[in-house]
Amino acid sequence: MSTPSFRVWALPGLPEIRPGDDLAELIAATEPGLADGDVLLVTSKIVSKAEGRIVQADDRETAIDAETVRVVARRGTLRIVENRHGLVMAAAGVDASNTPAGTVLLLPEDPDASAAAIRKGLRETLGVDVGVIVTDTFGRPWRSGLTDVAIGAAGVRVLDDLRGNTDSHGNPLNVTVVATADELAAAGDLVKGKATGLPVAVVRGLPHVVADSSEGARALVRNTADDMFRLGTSEAIREAVTQRRTVRAFTDDPVDPGAIRRAVAAAVTAPAPHHTTPWRFVLVESESGRTRLLDAMRNAWIADLRGDGKSEEAVARRVRRGDVLRNAPYLVVPCLVMDGSHTYPDPRRSAAEREMFVVAMGAGVQNFLVALAGERLGSAWVSSTMFCRDVVRDALDLPEGWDPMGAIAVGRPAAPPASRPERDAEAFVEVR
Repeated sequence: MSTPSFRVWALPGLPEIRPGDDLAELIAATEPGLADGDVLLVTSKIVSKAEGRIVQADDRETAIDAETVRVVARRGTLRIVENRHGLVMAAAGVDASNTPAGTVLLLPEDPDASAAAIRKGLRETLGVDVGVIVTDTFGRPWRSGLTDVAIGAAGVRVLDDLRGNTDSHGNPLNVTVVATADELAAAGDLVKGKATGLPVAVVRGLPHVVADSSEGARALVRNTADDMFRLGTSEAIREAVTQRRTVRAFTDDPVDPGAIRRAVAAAVTAPAPHHTTPWRFVLVESESGRTRLLDAMRNAWIADLRGDGKSEEAVARRVRRGDVLRNAPYLVVPCLVMDGSHTYPDPRRSAAEREMFVVAMGAGVQNFLVALAGERLGSAWVSSTMFCRDVVRDALDLPEGWDPMGAIAVGRPAAPPASRPERDAEAFVEVR
């Protein structure tokens, strides 16, 4: 059995690329000696130049804005963004080097299509069946230094899915999917270099990675649902805050108690008066506990509504509003405790003292709700427990000094939240 090996080399002889150039013809003219099963690695910069992706932009930041779909992280003037290709990278791939002053170079419009065009041209010109990868230079999270990765591909197995196989010890491979196209791109960069004027490389000896396939490098972009590291720190906080919405319909999926406790840990970092800790979170995890609590609250609510003279139809309609708590798979009752509060003979100051604690309670609950959103859990904060605190304390066996401050339904949202009008922050600001 032969030892696995491959060879990689750079192609010399390419001229300066200009808009309108046919890259396949120029590569063929270098007499590259390509053979079936080779993989051609083409730096995206020359693809962009050939496709006329040079634009006037005295201000590079404006060009980055135009190519940006989403800011992932920002530190000073440095931005990591998601661009229109779905790629997460610095400056959206906008390059101001090796291009005339006052211009910038954008990534190819469709890198997969660019790779397919080069592959087709080489087949027609040289009669060879090769794979083509369009590469670009990326930084990577948690790793210093840059490397080339595949942003476009044609005729290449970009991913090698090993799931279902076993390793040399017979252990099952459950998550192993190899980014073959990225590994090839990085290998080519070792011989192309960054400043040697050798923008194309060839890999030979790996014919098994060359195959007709409609799957391009787009398959390498992790989808949103599977991306655990989608945002930078400050951006994640802002998104969690803005995405926190009241959810009134939940799936039956169980809620991870660990996620709730992580949200409580976030809640108790809120500010509070006199260095106190006025928050208590009662986690109603058992079905019997939720039923006992909600039945007792419903009975108290019905009695109050009838005492107000409401019709039976009106009573039933209002009680149905509490279904959001009954239908949620998890229930949390935040409680306010006044331990450490000051006492005053003046009723006005006493009322202000309680208000301070109530504000601190609201800050803690907001932290809790935002943290739940960060866990991709929906929530609805319902005030009903405030109207029957004694009933709630009795149903949950709580101390007399604990004041239930509503109840929070928690679960996986059954549907995406409905859109709501943007709120203009300036409408809520007064400057003095």
